[in-house]
Amino acid sequence: MRVAIAFDHAGVILRPVVIETVAACGGEIMDCGTDSTERVDYVPYAFAAADAVSSGQADRAIICCGTGLGSCIAASKVRGVRAVTISDTYSARMSRLHNDANCLCLGGRVVGSELARDILTLWLETPFSDEERHRRRIIEVMAREG
Repeated sequence: MRVAIAFDHAGVILRPVVIETVAACGGEIMDCGTDSTERVDYVPYAFAAADAVSSGQADRAIICCGTGLGSCIAASKVRGVRAVTISDTYSARMSRLHNDANCLCLGGRVVGSELARDILTLWLETPFSDEERHRRRIIEVMAREG
């Protein structure tokens, strides 16, 4: 699995745990930056990771900003991206199982390293259920992209 990763200055605190967990789950990392705590806007980084998913260069994306919210809004504007902001393990699992989420957004000011590791592991290892009702709903949502 190819995973695009991106961070802003507030999310970069999760960079080591993201890299370690993606590698531990057998993922290949596509680094979309940043690796610095110098203040930057999250938008170009979120778009870079989401564009990698949209273009097929990456299978999934993980984007970390301060709350995970702004990057989720930005990534969700990219065609084919189903972005979610997650701060608990149940939602991490269900976002994959029922929604086939392909972009995980985390808040560096919201989740600590251990919770982030648990969320990342579940999200990376949980397959889409591929149940007809979930496929139908995803198709309906994606059709709205225009």
